[in-house]
Amino acid sequence: MSDTPLTKLGKYEVKDEIDRGSMGVVYLGHDPYIDRQVAIKVAFLDSLNDPESGARYRKMFFNEAHTAGLLTHPNIINIFDAGVDDDDCYIVMEYIEGGNTLKPYCTTENLLPVDKVVEIIFKCAKALDYAHRQGVVHRDIKPSNILFSPDQDVKIGDFSIAHVYNADSTTTQMSGMMGSPRYMSPEQLREEHVTNQTDLFSLGVVMYELLTGQQPFRADNFSSLVNKILNDEPPPMSDYRTDLPEVLNDIVIKALQKDASQRYQMGLDLAADLSRVFDNLEKPQEDISEQERFNSVKKLEFFTGFPDAEIWEILRASTWQDYAPDDDIIVEGDMDDCFYIIIDGTVDVMKNTSIIRSLQTGDCFGEMGYLAKTKRTASIKSRDTTALMKINSTVISQVSLNCQVRFLKVFLRTLIYRLSATTERISQDM
Repeated sequence: MSDTPLTKLGKYEVKDEIDRGSMGVVYLGHDPYIDRQVAIKVAFLDSLNDPESGARYRKMFFNEAHTAGLLTHPNIINIFDAGVDDDDCYIVMEYIEGGNTLKPYCTTENLLPVDKVVEIIFKCAKALDYAHRQGVVHRDIKPSNILFSPDQDVKIGDFSIAHVYNADSTTTQMSGMMGSPRYMSPEQLREEHVTNQTDLFSLGVVMYELLTGQQPFRADNFSSLVNKILNDEPPPMSDYRTDLPEVLNDIVIKALQKDASQRYQMGLDLAADLSRVFDNLEKPQEDISEQERFNSVKKLEFFTGFPDAEIWEILRASTWQDYAPDDDIIVEGDMDDCFYIIIDGTVDVMKNTSIIRSLQTGDCFGEMGYLAKTKRTASIKSRDTTALMKINSTVISQVSLNCQVRFLKVFLRTLIYRLSATTERISQDM
């Protein structure tokens, strides 16, 4: 990048500088062809022309465009374009207006609420799971590479040193110790083969910092840091915060295992554990034995034909929630991916303040949100004391394949019945 102020790169108009990092300067830009704001990252000209490291820098710069361009996920920054204009190399990305990174929220004086941290790590874990299944390992997960938008959504960015495990890829991969030392896994520090579990270790470090405002491996110099990551266990998070649920400490400890075989195997495994935690944070569960829950669930029509073992699988993969009369269960306009089965009690389906219909023990609701994660089109309130089984789409994917297939068949049958009943009711009203 030259000293002359940029006003145009290719077809893009260049406006204000919005960020500056190790890989280049990021500008606010405008794409006149489709009339949208974009973020344009421009490489440092001095770094490109360095006789010793220029080629490597250029490769890292465009690696982000190549790698992230393979991925399309709501929690990964979109890459739209890349190119060279005279001496300027640039990448055109999705612009997050007012977006910050997670870095400011890793200090004790600026911590986010616990449920927000759980939600953030949950989304990151699912995004990484998607990337890993496409053969992409990020290798540099850290707070400053995760954007936090004004509406409190997250976007993983900076795939400049990502590794692609793709049989069809002809790109030469960068090797050696790469990443940010404080967030590196033991295998990265030993310059060993890295896998998706490397990213999950790094995400565990991020989670530790977001919850405590402290680093799990604190050291004054690089050699001491390496020794701690390779050999020491991080202090329990309760040393810094006594209000954290113990289960969160268990999740972080599993993510930070030195031995990758003891770590979470996939991002979806981490997301599933976090989903259960989030449900517990939303509404504490009443102390009721598992056997009592099993007996209540087994007698429901929904589970007719399910072997006992599969009922236990679903029961343990779901959340049991109790509501007092007139409690809000779902609020119109909310968005989630949960499906509910009424174990006991009655709920009212409401539009504005009008009751559309009532649902009884054994009935289900929330099918469309579970299937497509769409905004809820009605509110649900408990009429009396009500017990529900809340089933999250992420968690249900953890049960056995046979159980998933059987559950899906019954779920689709329920959805078809509900749609048919709705159509019939509309026809009667016309």
